[in-house]
Amino acid sequence: MTAPTQTEKATTADGYEDVFFSAPDGLKLHARDYGRAKPGTHDRFPLICLPGLSRNAADFHDIALKVAGDAEAPRRVVSFDYRGRGQSEWAKDPEDYNVMTEAEDVLAGMAALGIEHAIFLGTSRGGLIMHVLAATRPGVIAAGILNDIGPVIEGTGLAQIKTYLTRATRPISFSDAARVQKEVHGKAFPALQDDDWLDFAHAIYVEDKKKRLVGNYDPKLLTPLKNMDFSSPLPTMWPQFEALAAKRPLLVIRGENSSLLSEDTVSEMQGLAPHIETHTALGQGHAPILHLGSLPGLIRNFLDRCDRRFTHPAG
Repeated sequence: MTAPTQTEKATTADGYEDVFFSAPDGLKLHARDYGRAKPGTHDRFPLICLPGLSRNAADFHDIALKVAGDAEAPRRVVSFDYRGRGQSEWAKDPEDYNVMTEAEDVLAGMAALGIEHAIFLGTSRGGLIMHVLAATRPGVIAAGILNDIGPVIEGTGLAQIKTYLTRATRPISFSDAARVQKEVHGKAFPALQDDDWLDFAHAIYVEDKKKRLVGNYDPKLLTPLKNMDFSSPLPTMWPQFEALAAKRPLLVIRGENSSLLSEDTVSEMQGLAPHIETHTALGQGHAPILHLGSLPGLIRNFLDRCDRRFTHPAG
């Protein structure tokens, strides 16, 4: 692990500390740190949460509160804003919005927070970053949870994400944003209630200086996506997956209606690594919202099993 970088911390009323640290190229990046000071959390591996392409640390707020606040097994949880998302600074060059650079940013954040090893939870792009880390810095990953992502990405699903992000209608209020999200994603997420859609909207949008709702990310991070050719098969990450699944616990969650992670890919993952656990999130698409339904209990049980396997975590 590299030497810790200087950090700035501020405790919020929402159950976490805002932490700011420097990326290798000097950008100021942000993370949320839950449960760091709770008694007992240092006896367990921290849980590091990595969000999707245009998403941010807020996506994990509810599940982080559940995990960090567990009465029997509290655990430190850290969720990252990648560069160009949430409260992190925007990259000077859009070419820096790539999983290799973002993996290095995660390592810098771990060093700044004094974390040497952790259990990782990666949603969509976050899972791709886990694949990269497994190939380049395998020692930092004690165990992993892949949320609707694997070594094969379905081009049709990624094309849908591209269309949605590049042609999104700007909502006039958070209630309007919830309505728009339900119109776009409702068929894939019948399990969500109206309050869930409103929470979804608050995680995605922020008000700009003119009080308009905008996506909480740098629009330029979509530049690589705009230039992708979806008529040909996308590159796969099977060697990286084999590194990720080797000799460590791994849970794969797939949305029942996912357009990005296919059932065939999950089956092939199980064929290569029979020890991995899999679960289908009923009534959800890409990517499952982790604090809903049976998922919190599923995640807690997986973390408990990891605790029993690793009795002396360090870092």
